[in-house]
Amino acid sequence: MGRKIQKIALIGNPNSGKSSLFNVLTGLSQKISNYPGVTVDKKSGKLKLSSGDHVEIIDFPGIYSLYPNSSDEKIVVETLTDPDNENYPDAILYVAGALELEKHFLLATQLKELQIPMLFCITMSDIGDRKGVKYNTDLLSQYLDLPVIEISAMEKTNIDALKYRLIELIHSSGVKKWQGSQILTSTEQQLVDTVNAVMPQSNDFRSLLIAHHHQWLNHLSSDQRSKISDSLDSIPYSSTRLQIEETLLRYNHFDPLIRKSIIKSNSDKTSWSARIDSLITHRIGGPLIFFLIMFFVFQAIYAWAETPMTWIEEIFSFLSTSARSSLPESWFTNLIVDGVVPGLGGVLIFIPQITILFLLLSILEEAGYMSRAVFMFDGMMQRVGLNGRSIVALISSGACAIPAIMSTRTISNWKERLITILVAPLISCSARLPVYAVLIGFVVPSKTVWGIFNSQGLAFMGIYLLGIAAALISAWVFKYIIKSDERSFLMIELPQYKRPLLSNVLLTVKEKVTSFIYGAGKIILLISIILWFLASYGPPQAIQEAKNEAMSIADQQGIEGDEREDLLAAYHLEASYAGHLGKFIEPVIRPLGYDWKIGIALITSFAAREVFVGTMATIYSVGSTDDELTIRQKMAAEINPLTGKPRYDMATSLSLLLFYVFAMQCMSTLAVTKRETKSWKWPFVQFSFMSVLAYLSSLLAYQLLS
Repeated sequence: MGRKIQKIALIGNPNSGKSSLFNVLTGLSQKISNYPGVTVDKKSGKLKLSSGDHVEIIDFPGIYSLYPNSSDEKIVVETLTDPDNENYPDAILYVAGALELEKHFLLATQLKELQIPMLFCITMSDIGDRKGVKYNTDLLSQYLDLPVIEISAMEKTNIDALKYRLIELIHSSGVKKWQGSQILTSTEQQLVDTVNAVMPQSNDFRSLLIAHHHQWLNHLSSDQRSKISDSLDSIPYSSTRLQIEETLLRYNHFDPLIRKSIIKSNSDKTSWSARIDSLITHRIGGPLIFFLIMFFVFQAIYAWAETPMTWIEEIFSFLSTSARSSLPESWFTNLIVDGVVPGLGGVLIFIPQITILFLLLSILEEAGYMSRAVFMFDGMMQRVGLNGRSIVALISSGACAIPAIMSTRTISNWKERLITILVAPLISCSARLPVYAVLIGFVVPSKTVWGIFNSQGLAFMGIYLLGIAAALISAWVFKYIIKSDERSFLMIELPQYKRPLLSNVLLTVKEKVTSFIYGAGKIILLISIILWFLASYGPPQAIQEAKNEAMSIADQQGIEGDEREDLLAAYHLEASYAGHLGKFIEPVIRPLGYDWKIGIALITSFAAREVFVGTMATIYSVGSTDDELTIRQKMAAEINPLTGKPRYDMATSLSLLLFYVFAMQCMSTLAVTKRETKSWKWPFVQFSFMSVLAYLSSLLAYQLLS
């Protein structure tokens, strides 16, 4: 029988070097899952030590203290106050950054009082050495009564020694009660005694945390919560005030001792890092630099992703052709060729763009820039009801709203997080690009502007700016609609600039891409199959009549080969369930300049916006070719029977373009919104307000221009 796998919790402040150390220890043997009962991601990885022990390293969310402010941070307290939790650690590897080490001791001293074996690890020692910052680790170890080790994840310094210390840690016989617990106030001791009466197996500091947080701790039963609440009612105290007092007591207790162990030979306040910050976060220059960087990022996304996206298209085209030729004619073959393969292709086609986006964002994050962007835009974001951290989600939405919405978990204020989730899909994502590429040609003629810019390229930029403006204005409106007494604040540490660690960047990209494939992919594939059924089947009599009419027209006009098949496909689509849906909504969309054919595209593109182009190809009898120009030509030749003018004139095309800028046509995004908000209410609100915005803007554009 094998040994029990020991769980080691990797805990530390944000930007402490924790993720870099996790990647060095676990490499590719890490996985992403969810903590029980919540949607917060859990990163864990396996490590085999030289002793033969197998340990599981759990990378907990970054946290500044055990008094949390965000859903990510609450996970740490929830786990550490529940010894029966499946993620409760056998030991803690505490990670502290080498620079400004004193900031990391508040959480370290709190964790020490939980009486879990702990190793104190000082990371980024290479940066400390370069800046002349030295530590007396023996004195630190003596004060903390913990083993202390310095390492560098970047240069792999002392990693073997760290692993040896981990062997000692997991084989330790426990940890004695720390004398630091004597700093608790008399009122806090009353709270501890109250919780101990209900939960006698708890230790003192764990009981104190339960007293402060019992309202949302999931592992407590309703009976335990009720008893604790009733008992605490008799104690006059303010939880927030006590937390502040305890924090100050801790700083007063450990700060003088820590300063004795820290030797700083370089205290130059005007370091190169500070000089860079004076430019990067400048009131005027900072935003300008940010927008230049983002301009480069999005230019890179479109320029670098074009070739691999073409390869993916060709691969799935080959798969469709091969499946059609090798499988017998049947409904199952049609499902594979017209449902499953296009569904998978609709997911995988955007992997290059998402990969490039998160590659560049990860480099900026690793280098220390993204924290500056959050800090720089916090004031502006809060004026419209958002948070400085919202800027990360809004940037990510340029590739896909799904990972963008997931990234809002770091926003501690629930109102600001909710508003960010609601408005993030208004930022034009990569799935809209095929639609824009087709429609812009009808709205803006291709010509050179000011001798260097392409007019259609400027239109693309204008569409993105329109989406950004809509997101900010919508956020400002929600700021006054959504009520909350929770005060907003931003607590963020500006990390030192450093050279990005390639392994960290690549592992982050892998994590994000995998999350997109398995998260959005499953939903899009399922919806694609449903839409295939709606477009492939219909009332039998209507389908037969449509087939007979198409055959008659083909015989009269002598249409053969692919064109005949395209004509049959178009008539079949009109008679299908999807066609009936298009006819059903036609009265509603006719004021926007749309007919039932466009109505079908609106319905089918709810699976993914880029489906619009494929639907148009089928409707306009170009199903046998993927040539985008041919699609434009066929659409340009379509005549509106009511006006006798081209269907896709300036008015209709601009109306349709605005509809796709604002409409929530992404079922997978709605599903992620539901998952993150734990309610169907907010996906409904999101869908409703974006649909109304899309309809009204399209109606206004068409009625003014037609």
